[in-house]
Amino acid sequence: MDQAAPGAAGATRELPPASFATLVSSVVTQILFALGAFPDPQTGRRYRNLALAKHHIDVLGILEEKTKGNLTPEEKQLLDGALYEVRMAFVQAAQGGR
Repeated sequence: MDQAAPGAAGATRELPPASFATLVSSVVTQILFALGAFPDPQTGRRYRNLALAKHHIDVLGILEEKTKGNLTPEEKQLLDGALYEVRMAFVQAAQGGR
């Protein structure tokens, strides 16, 4: 039952393979969107929802905690770097920065 999403007429974009990096990237994207880092594709407006951003940062933190000792060095570096970057972006946004 493959149906195209509304508004996706004829759009057949290849999705990346599921991986740890894709998971981390997906959560980071949600965080950056909640911090207003890029505009809503439908409205063109930037929104800031610090509570939602914090929730997604906490999700990454749980992922770090639950995967400790089970990641490749590359995966650990990716997660550590992602957590650092989004935490710094959160602090900046919470202080009124962009």
